[in-house]
Amino acid sequence: MPAFYGIESLSKLKIQKHALSAGLSSTYNRAMHILIIEDDLDLGFALQQALKAEDISSEWLRSVATSPRRLPDQGYDCVLLDLSLPDGTGFDLLTQWRKNGVMLPIIIITARSALDDRLSGLDGGADDFIVKPFAIPELLSRIRAVLRRSAQQSSEVWTIGALQIEPRRYLARVDGVPLNLSPREFHLLLELARQPDQVIAKGELAQRLEPLGDALDFAALEVHIFNLRRKIGAPRIRTVRGVGYMLVS
Repeated sequence: MPAFYGIESLSKLKIQKHALSAGLSSTYNRAMHILIIEDDLDLGFALQQALKAEDISSEWLRSVATSPRRLPDQGYDCVLLDLSLPDGTGFDLLTQWRKNGVMLPIIIITARSALDDRLSGLDGGADDFIVKPFAIPELLSRIRAVLRRSAQQSSEVWTIGALQIEPRRYLARVDGVPLNLSPREFHLLLELARQPDQVIAKGELAQRLEPLGDALDFAALEVHIFNLRRKIGAPRIRTVRGVGYMLVS
């Protein structure tokens, strides 16, 4: 049976949850990085545990004041945004981000089920809207769906020219031949594939590879780019001097 937030295993996690006295926590994996903005302790902790079980790293914030104003520089792949926050509303953040040109996928998670709220969220720039209580598997499916759309992919297998990537299975192929990629190389390829035929600034790419810490050193990034080119074919990654890199379809 699908696990609903606030029900499965939360009683076993309360001691760990109360250790998060500052209202900010992070779990770590380099394949995907999600920002959670949710003031409810039970739900926030349950979401982090559910994402961690899927090898997805996350950062959890609990107010408007602590939320970043410029999302792209933080290396997030998707935002889970509650509407009812202690010092404002998720609508305020959503409006500000979209006005500033933030294009990251944003999923609203809220107890508000009124049609007007759903329409306001979607018309205001949200990519999806899910009403509490919800099944964790449904939320994970919605996250995967908005990420596919943002990467202009229609299935679990991402196709960029002769290159195929399966993010959930950590698999990549060129012309049907499996690639032997290190975890770092796979993550680098995935980040480039999220924006095919678009230049990603070197600084932004370095931060995406280390979402919870200092950005990856540029020299190390160049080594990983060199190794990835050797495995997928050098022409597939184009360098734009002084700017960054682009995966060519």
